[in-house]
Amino acid sequence: MLVSSPLLFAHKTVLAPMVRVGTLPMRLLALDYGADIVYCEELIDIKMAQCERVVNDVLGTVDFVAPDERVMFRTCSEEKGRVVFQMGTADPERALVVAKLVENDVAAVDVNMGCPKEYSTKGGMGSALLSDPEKIESILSTLVKGISKPVTCKIRILPTLEDTVNLVKRIERTGVAAIAVHGRMREERPRHPVHCDYIQAVAESVSIPVIANGGSSDMVKTFEDMEKFRAAAGASSVMLARAAMWNPSIFRQQGALSVEEVMEDYIRYAVRYDNNPFNTKYCLCQMLRDRVESPFGKRLHAAQTNEEICEVFGMTDFYNKTKAELEARKAALQTNGDQSEQPKLEDDVITMPVRFERRDYPPQITPKMYLLEWSRKEKLDQPVYETEQRTQDRAFQSTVIIDNKKYRSALWEKSKKFAEQAAAIVCLRTLGLPEGRIGEEHSGLVNKRKRDDRKCAALDDNEPLAENVLL
Repeated sequence: MLVSSPLLFAHKTVLAPMVRVGTLPMRLLALDYGADIVYCEELIDIKMAQCERVVNDVLGTVDFVAPDERVMFRTCSEEKGRVVFQMGTADPERALVVAKLVENDVAAVDVNMGCPKEYSTKGGMGSALLSDPEKIESILSTLVKGISKPVTCKIRILPTLEDTVNLVKRIERTGVAAIAVHGRMREERPRHPVHCDYIQAVAESVSIPVIANGGSSDMVKTFEDMEKFRAAAGASSVMLARAAMWNPSIFRQQGALSVEEVMEDYIRYAVRYDNNPFNTKYCLCQMLRDRVESPFGKRLHAAQTNEEICEVFGMTDFYNKTKAELEARKAALQTNGDQSEQPKLEDDVITMPVRFERRDYPPQITPKMYLLEWSRKEKLDQPVYETEQRTQDRAFQSTVIIDNKKYRSALWEKSKKFAEQAAAIVCLRTLGLPEGRIGEEHSGLVNKRKRDDRKCAALDDNEPLAENVLL
């Protein structure tokens, strides 16, 4: 079996982690233009710990999906060996849960210890960690010992050079692979000059690679400027945030492209990977900068979907072609999916990878109700549900027992109720029975008794269906 080499951080150009910017389209674009390593936006450990890893065969991605079905982190094979997952955390054990969740899909894991904004600092995360070296050491040591991928961190400098050097020496002893240093203090902002002397002192005090960050305003305007910044800071590598956000083609050795061309390249990735349209619009507006109030910028700002964004840029044909390709792929997968979702016997339980989608069923109907009615019709004991909860993310999985057989979905659900419904679906599909889905052929649902809203709200899954529901 081939084992990939660990990601190295010396002599690299790096896309910095940026909230709302470092999503998949921007990361892929930066790699296309020449960046060696890309960091995702900071993702909070509490939210990520609740996510489920889902392989998206239509897009060709791996998605980490929250209980509310939002995609918190999306990645793909094109970046697998070069993407660093950055998390916001203040808890070693929770950080390890998240790191283990993503480690097989990323090249390294980074802990944010530099962001001074409330989004990061609340709960003791981000730059708030700089005042708690013991917690820093605990988090990093736990990650280094607990996962197989390199661990890094990104910090800001402290008020004194001595304190900064002492901190990074302590960080180095945890076994991290690299340290990214933003050359500003917690209270400083981009208008303040970057302290290259601090970064240089850090680089001279440790043996691991130091990545210089914070030069976008002062020093880095072109590709060549990155080397000047690296030399001035005495660092191993350079990390760019705002300069790359404004025009990620700054990573091109041949020279930057026009912003108009870059935006079109970005849109192609955004459509191809079904990026959230509000995120797409936000990133494009950052590239427009002072032109965001122009007539063109106002048209972009008014767009609500990726399709409407493409209309603004004259890329409607591209959008239609790409969506048609994705729809065709989805249809092909659904055709073949019947085979992949065949029931399997695991120990003494019949399993299938199915999920309960409430919108697929009428308000008064659920699979549990169908299974209950079928058991009564067959004069069997009513179904018994056994449910367990996973500790790390509080997800649920149920097993239904009927006629001395057990059925369970291979997927975990966000609630006990949904987990029981998913188990009922597995049983019904295995037995070839209707489950009550909207538009289901030969569902057996006939002459359904009308109920008023009050009765519908009170209806329990263990109550029988209206008369003549099952044929």
